[in-house]
Amino acid sequence: MTGTSSTDRPTVLFVCVHNAGRSQMAAGYLQHLAGDRIQVLSAGSAPADQVNPVAVRAMAEEGIDIAAEAPKLLTDAAVREADVVVTMGCGDACPFYPGKRYEDWVLDDPAGQDLEHVRPIRDEIRRRIEALVSELDRR
Repeated sequence: MTGTSSTDRPTVLFVCVHNAGRSQMAAGYLQHLAGDRIQVLSAGSAPADQVNPVAVRAMAEEGIDIAAEAPKLLTDAAVREADVVVTMGCGDACPFYPGKRYEDWVLDDPAGQDLEHVRPIRDEIRRRIEALVSELDRR
């Protein structure tokens, strides 16, 4: 049994180490672009204390507010619930379950970067999210 609910709404889990930058931006974009058509989860293998403030500012420029989000610890339950697991530099920390779709997005880590360097990371995440939404909408 996959994580797909009875409404057949796919669930996407974004995972990075700290769940403070890349995965939070990806989750913000997916929620913004797909609304309630796709369930969005994000987590980290070693969550930070707070979302990266520069990531929050970069997303605010796009009209997406992720300031209230909090980094969450990656659990087996979250991976089991997901239909698609997108990893972003968490290596072997992400549990593997057969039957899930896994994607590894190689993206620079926004940690310690200024806004000028985070914007291109944000824009690449948006491009990948738009492609993912388009794929999932066609299923």
